[in-house]
Amino acid sequence: MRRIFGAKKEVVPPHTLDEASERMQDRGDRMDDKVKQLDDQLLKFKEQIKRTRPGPAQDAIKRRALQVLKQKRMYESQREQLAQQQFNVDQTKFTVDTVKDTVSTVQALAAASKEMKTVMKKNKELDINYIDKIQDEMFDMMDMTREINEAMGRSYDVPEDVDESDLMAELDGLEDDLGAEELGAGGAPSYLQEPELNLPSAPVNEHETVPEHELGLPALKS
Repeated sequence: MRRIFGAKKEVVPPHTLDEASERMQDRGDRMDDKVKQLDDQLLKFKEQIKRTRPGPAQDAIKRRALQVLKQKRMYESQREQLAQQQFNVDQTKFTVDTVKDTVSTVQALAAASKEMKTVMKKNKELDINYIDKIQDEMFDMMDMTREINEAMGRSYDVPEDVDESDLMAELDGLEDDLGAEELGAGGAPSYLQEPELNLPSAPVNEHETVPEHELGLPALKS
């Protein structure tokens, strides 16, 4: 069958940007190593030129050094080109990743918007008109509660036509009366005066007179 129709060619997938960047990075590292090796050779040639007297031997060393220097310049030029190519690949990869992230973000926002719409339709608690209605009912009930508290706190049998100046004058007179009652003998308040103690008198023999002590207490018998 393969001889008649031929075998189907395998399709090789194209390289990704990540793979291309990694390959360029490896090539760049190898070029950097070669440039370093050429630098080491140039340093050796430089030392040899210093130690060699001017003449055919020194000229031969210089020719080899020039050849190595040309190779170094070539690798440096290729390294710069490769670095620029890798930079372009990295920038392209960054752009592609940004586009993919943008698509994912938009899809996530669309799904979230759809879910929010479904939730808001199913739950009347998220309806703004329903919320405003509840707020209005709460305000009405608070006003009603305040009116009820005012009605329950109303005083009974208190005349409403009493002059406040008369009440203040009566209150001042009451304070003066209380102050006068608190002051006792000597101008001291009643709460600072010595309390009067009604103590029983000491027993006295009818046939014997008991002299009093200097302080007014009965003296002890000898």
